[in-house]
Amino acid sequence: MTIRAKKIAINPLQFVQTEDGWIDPTLAPPLPERLKIISDAGLRAVHADVPADMTAAAYGALLADHGLAPAPGYISGPLPEDDASLRAHLDKTARISEQQAELGLSTVFVATGMSKEAPRVKRPAVGAESDRGRLERVRDVFAKMGETTRANGVAAAFHPHVGTWAETEEETRFILDTVPADTLSFGPDIGHLGWAGADVPGLLRDYGDRVAAMHIKDYHADVAARGKAEDLDYRTTVLAGLWAEPGHASVDIPGLLAELPADFDGWLIIEVDRGAQDTTEESIRLCGQWARQTH
Repeated sequence: MTIRAKKIAINPLQFVQTEDGWIDPTLAPPLPERLKIISDAGLRAVHADVPADMTAAAYGALLADHGLAPAPGYISGPLPEDDASLRAHLDKTARISEQQAELGLSTVFVATGMSKEAPRVKRPAVGAESDRGRLERVRDVFAKMGETTRANGVAAAFHPHVGTWAETEEETRFILDTVPADTLSFGPDIGHLGWAGADVPGLLRDYGDRVAAMHIKDYHADVAARGKAEDLDYRTTVLAGLWAEPGHASVDIPGLLAELPADFDGWLIIEVDRGAQDTTEESIRLCGQWARQTH
């Protein structure tokens, strides 16, 4: 079955990949330069990330100047440990969701953050240090984030991610099953869920009506398996060649897209955490090629 997606964008993490397998936003070239490369690759939308020194209106105008539309952005942060940190996190959630709404978007991804020293970064994709009490706290934070974004007319799309406290299929199902659908939508990443050993087709079938947007990611299954077998940390697994441009590794992307409801009209966001090509430009060009084939 061939899926002809209507809304495809990119989150160009290739610009910020580091030599040690992480990301560093300060490495990104000037925004106009990034947008030109994306547009030249034939992509027509980009993950919305309004710079601190720009208004949402000015950012939207700059995208339009490059023939690009905004696509759902991303809100993450450390798991709040007290009332003050929770208030700060929800204030950030409100600010970013207001920007997304101003850009005309109705969805934003929400995730927990991760750091280089986090337990699940040291032992990724296996649900390390699982704890029901912590998971309930994570669930409660996502519910509050969903309530906050909905107040601005934007759906919060829960985004499981390797290296965070919402990583595994069990954790994903618990959060979706215990937060109402009208509070929290689903924003899966087929690469991160696959790396964590989830039944990705099953999740898309069971929660397809809640999928508001999805990250499209390809990865090498043999590298993921070796990482687990050898107990490699997150960055070492990434540097071993885990990620690839869509259609260039192990994921049956058309098969997974076919699991979505026939009337799915959400965004597909291509995300290559670390490009497999010699240059960022070539990696983004291949992403654009995949997008054109999928349209």
